[in-house]
Amino acid sequence: MVKVLADGSYLSWIAPDSHSKKLGATRIQVRVIEYVIEESSIERTYRLITDLKDVIQFPALLLAQSYHRRWEAENTLDEFKVHLNGRRTPIRSKKPREVVQEIYGWLLAHYCIRHLIFRAALDVGLAPTRISFTGTLKVIRRAIPQFQQVTSIEKPLFLSWLFTEIADQTIAHRQSRSNPRVVKKTRSKFPGVKSGHRGRGTHLQKLNLSVILVA
Repeated sequence: MVKVLADGSYLSWIAPDSHSKKLGATRIQVRVIEYVIEESSIERTYRLITDLKDVIQFPALLLAQSYHRRWEAENTLDEFKVHLNGRRTPIRSKKPREVVQEIYGWLLAHYCIRHLIFRAALDVGLAPTRISFTGTLKVIRRAIPQFQQVTSIEKPLFLSWLFTEIADQTIAHRQSRSNPRVVKKTRSKFPGVKSGHRGRGTHLQKLNLSVILVA
């Protein structure tokens, strides 16, 4: 600990190990934020290390809350890869320029859907994260044929209906997530398969398989 800041966080240093020093690494100054979260009636202390040192622009409470919302990035990737795309071959284009164009199309489509979710959530006073992306996607897909037929006079009424339908796609509050810094245990005590193991024990494998099927 070097200096305690106004919001209770403090400045410290991260020093490189001997190997990193040989590669030219130097120590860097960081800000450490300690906070307590109650999980199942058990209080756990967390330490958040950051290089954002301005306590006025980045208060400790804001950074701690933002850190635990980082999982929204994973949800966004899921929206892209699984729901918005949904194809076995994500990129159909074969040339770099067309690949970039296709990705931009995804980004624009995702932005439009999220914008509609934001507008619908604003009308009913909900957080945008409380409205289902997949539910909204289904509503939009159903509405596209109707939207292509409405006139400019009918457009405001149609959009009002669309926002109401999207606002109905509410989901429960997401549970707080954490990522414990632990080492995963191996699932098997046996060594992994190597190239020299290929083709060995073929007759024995077939025999065991037949016994299992008969049993």
